[in-house]
Amino acid sequence: MNPAKRLTGSLLLSLTVLSGPWSGVAAAEATPERNQRLVERAFANWSAGRGSLFDDLLSPTVVWTIQGSGPAAGTYHGREDFLTRAVRPFAQRLATPIVPRVQGIWASEDQVVVRWRGTATARDGAPYRNEYVWIFKMAGERATQVEAFLDLVPYQDVIDRIALADLSPATPTGERQAP
Repeated sequence: MNPAKRLTGSLLLSLTVLSGPWSGVAAAEATPERNQRLVERAFANWSAGRGSLFDDLLSPTVVWTIQGSGPAAGTYHGREDFLTRAVRPFAQRLATPIVPRVQGIWASEDQVVVRWRGTATARDGAPYRNEYVWIFKMAGERATQVEAFLDLVPYQDVIDRIALADLSPATPTGERQAP
Protein backbone atom coordinates (compact mmCIF):
# COMPACT_ATOMS: atom_id res chain seq x y z
CA MET A 1 0.00 0.00 0.00
CA ASN A 2 1.42 3.38 -0.94
CA PRO A 3 1.95 6.07 1.76
CA ALA A 4 -0.92 8.29 0.51
CA LYS A 5 -3.44 5.43 0.78
CA ARG A 6 -2.06 4.45 4.20
CA LEU A 7 -2.45 8.07 5.44
CA THR A 8 -5.96 8.32 4.02
CA GLY A 9 -6.90 5.02 5.66
CA SER A 10 -5.50 6.16 8.99
CA LEU A 11 -7.41 9.44 8.81
CA LEU A 12 -10.67 7.66 7.97
CA LEU A 13 -10.14 5.23 10.84
CA SER A 14 -9.43 8.13 13.22
CA LEU A 15 -12.56 9.99 12.11
CA THR A 16 -14.65 6.84 12.54
CA VAL A 17 -13.37 6.33 16.08
CA LEU A 18 -13.80 10.01 17.00
CA SER A 19 -17.34 10.20 15.66
CA GLY A 20 -18.39 6.85 17.10
CA PRO A 21 -19.51 5.87 20.59
CA TRP A 22 -16.12 6.84 22.08
CA SER A 23 -16.48 10.52 21.10
CA GLY A 24 -18.54 11.25 24.23
CA VAL A 25 -15.66 10.19 26.48
CA ALA A 26 -13.54 13.24 25.65
CA ALA A 27 -16.53 15.55 25.99
CA ALA A 28 -17.51 14.02 29.35
CA GLU A 29 -13.96 14.44 30.64
CA ALA A 30 -13.98 18.10 29.61
CA THR A 31 -17.24 18.91 31.42
CA PRO A 32 -15.86 19.08 35.00
CA GLU A 33 -12.96 21.24 33.85
CA ARG A 34 -15.28 23.55 31.90
CA ASN A 35 -17.63 23.85 34.88
CA GLN A 36 -14.72 24.60 37.19
CA ARG A 37 -13.47 27.33 34.83
CA LEU A 38 -16.95 28.90 34.68
CA VAL A 39 -17.18 29.03 38.47
CA GLU A 40 -13.58 30.26 38.83
CA ARG A 41 -14.27 33.06 36.33
CA ALA A 42 -17.51 34.06 38.08
CA PHE A 43 -15.75 34.26 41.47
CA ALA A 44 -12.80 36.16 39.98
CA ASN A 45 -15.17 38.71 38.45
CA TRP A 46 -17.08 39.03 41.72
CA SER A 47 -13.87 39.48 43.68
CA ALA A 48 -12.78 42.20 41.23
CA GLY A 49 -16.16 43.97 41.50
CA ARG A 50 -17.22 43.07 37.95
CA GLY A 51 -20.57 41.60 37.05
CA SER A 52 -22.90 39.69 39.31
CA LEU A 53 -22.07 36.13 40.29
CA PHE A 54 -25.78 35.44 40.62
CA ASP A 55 -26.66 36.75 37.15
CA ASP A 56 -23.54 35.33 35.53
CA LEU A 57 -23.73 31.83 36.95
CA LEU A 58 -27.23 30.96 38.15
CA SER A 59 -30.05 29.67 36.02
CA PRO A 60 -33.18 31.81 36.41
CA THR A 61 -34.88 28.65 37.74
CA VAL A 62 -32.10 27.68 40.16
CA VAL A 63 -33.04 25.89 43.36
CA TRP A 64 -30.81 27.35 46.11
CA THR A 65 -30.77 25.62 49.50
CA ILE A 66 -29.13 27.18 52.56
CA GLN A 67 -28.40 24.41 55.03
CA GLY A 68 -28.66 24.95 58.76
CA SER A 69 -31.18 26.42 61.15
CA GLY A 70 -32.46 29.94 61.39
CA PRO A 71 -34.72 32.21 59.37
CA ALA A 72 -32.47 32.25 56.27
CA ALA A 73 -32.09 28.46 56.10
CA GLY A 74 -34.31 26.74 53.61
CA THR A 75 -34.91 26.36 49.91
CA TYR A 76 -35.38 29.21 47.46
CA HIS A 77 -37.03 28.49 44.12
CA GLY A 78 -35.61 30.64 41.34
CA ARG A 79 -32.86 33.25 41.22
CA GLU A 80 -35.24 36.12 41.91
CA ASP A 81 -36.73 34.40 44.97
CA PHE A 82 -33.23 33.86 46.36
CA LEU A 83 -32.15 37.45 45.65
CA THR A 84 -35.35 38.93 47.07
CA ARG A 85 -35.54 36.90 50.26
CA ALA A 86 -31.89 36.19 51.16
CA VAL A 87 -29.37 38.34 49.28
CA ARG A 88 -30.90 41.82 49.05
CA PRO A 89 -32.12 42.08 52.67
CA PHE A 90 -28.60 41.18 53.79
CA ALA A 91 -26.69 43.29 51.24
CA GLN A 92 -28.74 46.38 52.09
CA ARG A 93 -27.37 46.20 55.61
CA LEU A 94 -23.76 46.32 54.46
CA ALA A 95 -21.63 49.41 53.86
CA THR A 96 -19.28 47.49 51.55
CA PRO A 97 -19.86 44.53 49.28
CA ILE A 98 -18.70 41.13 50.40
CA VAL A 99 -15.28 40.37 48.99
CA PRO A 100 -14.82 36.65 48.38
CA ARG A 101 -11.45 34.96 48.83
CA VAL A 102 -11.56 31.51 47.28
CA GLN A 103 -9.70 28.83 49.19
CA GLY A 104 -10.43 25.97 46.85
CA ILE A 105 -12.54 24.91 43.89
CA TRP A 106 -13.09 21.27 42.98
CA ALA A 107 -15.15 19.77 40.17
CA SER A 108 -16.50 16.30 39.55
CA GLU A 109 -18.96 15.41 36.83
CA ASP A 110 -21.65 18.14 36.90
CA GLN A 111 -20.81 19.45 40.39
CA VAL A 112 -18.44 22.21 41.45
CA VAL A 113 -17.58 22.80 45.11
CA VAL A 114 -16.23 26.18 46.23
CA ARG A 115 -14.81 26.88 49.68
CA TRP A 116 -14.42 30.59 50.29
CA ARG A 117 -14.20 33.32 52.92
CA GLY A 118 -16.23 36.49 52.70
CA THR A 119 -15.51 39.80 54.39
CA ALA A 120 -17.41 43.08 54.41
CA THR A 121 -18.27 45.99 56.66
CA ALA A 122 -21.79 46.35 58.01
CA ARG A 123 -23.54 49.71 57.89
CA ASP A 124 -22.86 50.16 61.62
CA GLY A 125 -19.10 49.84 60.97
CA ALA A 126 -18.72 46.34 62.42
CA PRO A 127 -16.84 43.76 60.36
CA TYR A 128 -18.66 40.85 58.79
CA ARG A 129 -16.69 37.66 58.24
CA ASN A 130 -17.94 34.26 57.27
CA GLU A 131 -16.80 31.03 55.71
CA TYR A 132 -18.78 29.34 52.97
CA VAL A 133 -18.99 26.12 51.04
CA TRP A 134 -21.21 26.24 47.99
CA ILE A 135 -21.96 23.18 45.88
CA PHE A 136 -23.11 24.00 42.36
CA LYS A 137 -24.87 21.48 40.11
CA MET A 138 -24.22 22.67 36.58
CA ALA A 139 -26.22 22.18 33.40
CA GLY A 140 -24.72 23.81 30.34
CA GLU A 141 -23.13 27.02 31.57
CA ARG A 142 -25.53 27.64 34.48
CA ALA A 143 -26.01 26.34 37.99
CA THR A 144 -29.43 24.73 38.33
CA GLN A 145 -29.03 23.74 41.99
CA VAL A 146 -26.89 25.17 44.76
CA GLU A 147 -26.42 23.89 48.27
CA ALA A 148 -24.88 26.51 50.57
CA PHE A 149 -23.18 25.95 53.91
CA LEU A 150 -22.25 28.93 56.08
CA ASP A 151 -22.34 30.06 59.66
CA LEU A 152 -25.81 31.59 59.88
CA VAL A 153 -25.13 33.27 63.25
CA PRO A 154 -23.07 36.19 61.81
CA TYR A 155 -25.49 36.50 58.88
CA GLN A 156 -28.51 36.67 61.19
CA ASP A 157 -26.68 39.05 63.54
CA VAL A 158 -26.36 41.58 60.70
CA ILE A 159 -30.04 41.12 59.80
CA ASP A 160 -31.18 41.56 63.41
CA ARG A 161 -28.80 44.39 64.36
CA ILE A 162 -29.20 46.73 61.40
CA ALA A 163 -32.44 48.20 60.11
CA LEU A 164 -33.07 48.10 56.38
CA ALA A 165 -31.64 51.08 54.51
CA ASP A 166 -33.75 53.66 52.73
CA LEU A 167 -33.66 52.37 49.18
CA SER A 168 -33.18 55.65 47.34
CA PRO A 169 -31.83 55.41 43.77
CA ALA A 170 -28.31 56.15 45.06
CA THR A 171 -28.35 53.00 47.23
CA PRO A 172 -26.91 49.95 45.43
CA THR A 173 -28.94 46.77 45.38
CA GLY A 174 -25.94 44.74 46.45
CA GLU A 175 -26.67 41.73 44.23
CA ARG A 176 -22.94 40.93 44.11
CA GLN A 177 -23.06 40.01 47.76
CA ALA A 178 -23.89 36.72 49.38
CA PRO A 179 -25.68 35.71 52.52
